[in-house]
Amino acid sequence: MAAPLICPSILASDFAMLGEEIRALDAAGADWIHVDVMDGHFVPNITIGPDVVKALRPHTRLPFDVHLMVAPVDPWLEAYREAGADILTVHPESGPHLHRTLGRIRQLGAKAGVVLNPGTPLNVLEDVIDLVDLVLLMSVNPGFGGQSFIGTTLRKIERTRALLDAAGSKAHLQVDGGVTAANAGACVSAGADALVAGTAVFRGGPSAYAANIQALKSA
Repeated sequence: MAAPLICPSILASDFAMLGEEIRALDAAGADWIHVDVMDGHFVPNITIGPDVVKALRPHTRLPFDVHLMVAPVDPWLEAYREAGADILTVHPESGPHLHRTLGRIRQLGAKAGVVLNPGTPLNVLEDVIDLVDLVLLMSVNPGFGGQSFIGTTLRKIERTRALLDAAGSKAHLQVDGGVTAANAGACVSAGADALVAGTAVFRGGPSAYAANIQALKSA
C-alpha cells in the first residue's frame, strides 16, 4: 500500500508566522499545502483571502491545494488561481452549475476538485467525473479545525473509491477532518490516497513536523 500524500492544513498553523510555517512544512516532507478558505457565510468562519495566498506563494514550490468554502464560489476562482492555487476544490452547494465551475477551473490551468460534506451524497459526482482531478471527502462538518473524525466516513471512502475505479478516473481521493495517525491507516485502506491534517501535523511545533508527517505516512 503506497504512502498517502500528506497535505497539512495551514488553518492549524501560527498565523503570525505563515511564511515560516510554509517553509517548515516544505522542509519536513509535506506533499501539498492545504489552504482552507472560509467566507463566514457558507461556513461559520472567515480565514484566508487571495492576497494572503499570493504572499505565501514565494515561500515554497509545493502545490497549493485551495479548498474554497465560499458561496457563490465562481467569482473567486480567477483570483485564487492568479494568487498561486494549483488545485481548486469546490462544494456542489456553493454554486448552481457545478459542471461549469469545474470546467472554468480547468480553463484557468488549475486542477479541479469536488468536496463532499458528510451529508452530501456521492451521486453528485456521476455526471462531472470526467472533469474531476480530486475528490475531497469531509470527515467533519466544515468550518472549524480540531473536530473529531466521523467514523462512517470510512464507508464513504470505500464507495467513492469504487465509483472512481469503475469510471476509470485517476482523480485523487482526499480526506479532511480529524485525521490522525490513529485513523490514517484506515482511511488509506478504504481507498484514500491523500490526507489533510491540521492538529496532527502542527502539534509540537516546527521541530516535530517531520516526525508528525512521517507518522501519518507510515500509519
